[in-house]
Amino acid sequence: MKNLKKTIPFLFLLIILACKKESKKEEPIKLETPKLIKGNYDLNENPHFVWEGANVYFLLTDRFKNGDTSNDIVLNRTKKAGKLRKFEGGDIKGIIKKIEDGYFRELGINVIWISPIVEQVHGLVGDTYSFHGYWAKDWTKIDPNFGTSKEFKNFIKIAHQNGIRILFDVVLNHTGPVTSEDPLWPYEWVRTDPKCTYDNYYSTIRCTLAQNFPDIITESNKEVKLPEALIAKWKSEGRYEFEIAELDIFFTKTGLKRSPQNYIIKWLTDYIREFGIDGYRVDTVKHVEENIWKTLAEQAKIAFTEWKSKNQDQVVDDNDFYLVGEVYNYSIDEKREFNFGDRKVDYYANGFDNLINFQFKHDATLLNYEELFSKYSQILNTTLISKSVVNYISSHDDSKPFDKMRRKTFESATKLLLTPGVSQVYYGDEIARPLSVSGTHGDASLRSLMNWDSMENNETKVLLNHWQKLGLFRKYHPAIGAGKHKMISELPYLFSREYNKNGISDKVLVGLDLSKGKKSLKIDAVFPEGTKVIDQYSGIETVVVNDSISIDSDFEIILLESKK
Repeated sequence: MKNLKKTIPFLFLLIILACKKESKKEEPIKLETPKLIKGNYDLNENPHFVWEGANVYFLLTDRFKNGDTSNDIVLNRTKKAGKLRKFEGGDIKGIIKKIEDGYFRELGINVIWISPIVEQVHGLVGDTYSFHGYWAKDWTKIDPNFGTSKEFKNFIKIAHQNGIRILFDVVLNHTGPVTSEDPLWPYEWVRTDPKCTYDNYYSTIRCTLAQNFPDIITESNKEVKLPEALIAKWKSEGRYEFEIAELDIFFTKTGLKRSPQNYIIKWLTDYIREFGIDGYRVDTVKHVEENIWKTLAEQAKIAFTEWKSKNQDQVVDDNDFYLVGEVYNYSIDEKREFNFGDRKVDYYANGFDNLINFQFKHDATLLNYEELFSKYSQILNTTLISKSVVNYISSHDDSKPFDKMRRKTFESATKLLLTPGVSQVYYGDEIARPLSVSGTHGDASLRSLMNWDSMENNETKVLLNHWQKLGLFRKYHPAIGAGKHKMISELPYLFSREYNKNGISDKVLVGLDLSKGKKSLKIDAVFPEGTKVIDQYSGIETVVVNDSISIDSDFEIILLESKK
């Protein structure tokens, strides 16, 4: 009854806030956010954040949430496309709405990685439009199917106010395909052959990924002129003089040559200078010379410092700009070096703080909890110290994810969110969005619409609650992703994580596959005698007595922290 008395006023508060929000839905975007409490966490707090322990949410902008139907059909993208191969309406406003609704905060997300939003090729490529964002036409403009610059600026500001950092997905390796509406860039800029064979370093870099996939000539430092088609486009949009002036300032200031890659580096870093994005997720890393990425990282960090100095009221923390690289098929087992066969490259030494770990789904399948956790902790705290890897169970282009048929959804959350390293939740992992859709081909089924309607199902609510509990525990405890792992006992399975770095001290205890009901657990002095602790999975509080804790819980998991 005592808890019910506390809950009823809060429910009335939520109802009042919802009514106010509904009555003002046509007003401009509000930057204030309602106070939210989830379990025992005040979601308005911004706990200590370290990139090495981040909880990232990766979404395809077009597939997540439609917040503005007026931009659903633009640029005459009306030709018949294959199933799930056209623009479906998702946009920046839709992401803003879910931030304001508290969806990401309740899920424990502190980083959102959005697919590329620069202007895409206008034409149809086979049966596919460029809804995914990886076929750039003009790096200097946001594609109108996704929204406007003003909306993107609001998005960054609102995300920061909610303690969420933004990873901006960037492509420097190639332009979009050639179509009837999108001409080939000049040969001083791109190559159209040979096709990559991946036999060695150069047959991976100085080549095209596929037919009709023009490859930027990144090895050249020769100065080139802007493409005539791009100049004509800028003039028609009334911004030619502005863009040229900005280019002159950039190249004078940096001393870089006006080579193809450096033009694109300028255009990409503009999104930092103007909007204040917090990091890049870099596409197709191994297809570009590593020194180019080092230049991009240097210029990105300079741009971030400039933005922070001019927008101190919007700075979310004091971290440097962060770079995550997609080196396709990189494995944590390779530690720091990717092997091309004839050459090994350390991308961590060339601008990257983190690489996506394509090995995790295999390790999650083959290893038990302790084998998985101890392996990752050992590597991250030795060879990759101060660096990290991004682990995932599904993604936009991995045709063999950990659980394609969504039969191991609870295990997926437990393994992903409790494994050392950075966790990447792919949109819909938390509510079992289908990854196999009939009538599609290729990677289209991996990119289905976010299944918001399933939120009404009780099974989905239970699953989402599991992801939320684990996600919040990870968010509030950098020790989970960035700390050192130590097994306390095998049966029952208990382990601790501890993080002590840069003035941050954090310690937690976790139990998995425990018996339901009453349980007394020895904790190996993780918490001192007499410490008040709380299990953030059940919400039960207890006290350490004789180096043990006693909990009567209906769950097989405990997420234990000291009570403030």
